Amino acid sequence: MPTIWVIDDDDALRELLLRYLGEQGFTVRGLNDGAALDRALAEGVRPDVFLLDLMLPGEDGLSIARRLRAGGATPIIMLSARGEDLDRIIGLEVGADDYLPKPFNPRELLARIRAVLRRVTVAEAVSAEINHAQTAPNRLEHAGFCMDLDVHRLLLDGADIGLTEGEFQLLRVFMQHPRRLLSREFLLDTVRGLDHSPFDRSMDVRVTRLRRKIEPNPAQPRYLLTIRGEGYVFMPEGRVPG
Repeated sequence: MPTIWVIDDDDALRELLLRYLGEQGFTVRGLNDGAALDRALAEGVRPDVFLLDLMLPGEDGLSIARRLRAGGATPIIMLSARGEDLDRIIGLEVGADDYLPKPFNPRELLARIRAVLRRVTVAEAVSAEINHAQTAPNRLEHAGFCMDLDVHRLLLDGADIGLTEGEFQLLRVFMQHPRRLLSREFLLDTVRGLDHSPFDRSMDVRVTRLRRKIEPNPAQPRYLLTIRGEGYVFMPEGRVPG
């Protein structure tokens, strides 16, 4: 699970956040100032997200955020009892990915953490695709699936399958990540971009339509499997019935 470091000198709030985020499945660590943070960084590890208080004893949060950003791209969410626009703007300018004024609803913080983690996942996927653009094949092949990326054509066991542009792009993502669980959020971000509602069910509709094209029996899918509450897995070899 993602690791979160909470850097805040308010002992009660820090412990509350550690307990709450731990209950949500994150690995958490609490630190009370910049010196403690530096000792943790000296261990040679970094978390997946920094939760950083603006008003810290000694070195303030803005200075720390500037140093953290210079040392890597780990997302930083700044927390502050001061809600002035200037503080928020400065925090974002020095490299924070998000800014949340205190007091805040823990559920809002959780949503913001998940949002920055999702953006990181999408950015890494896009970066990987760009980095391999020169060497990536113009064809994706898995078992009986053969996708020609140049002419947007799919052959399944030698048969030409007509797909809409949206269906083609969705299957392309699945074929680029075979046998891996892909969440609805990842698929929405990758296929359509970041602008969607957390209650958006359009991905389920797209998957249903794609199944009608590639599955021998869409009611009992063999290739595009649903993992309840999690997302989907593409099994190009097909799931064994039973």
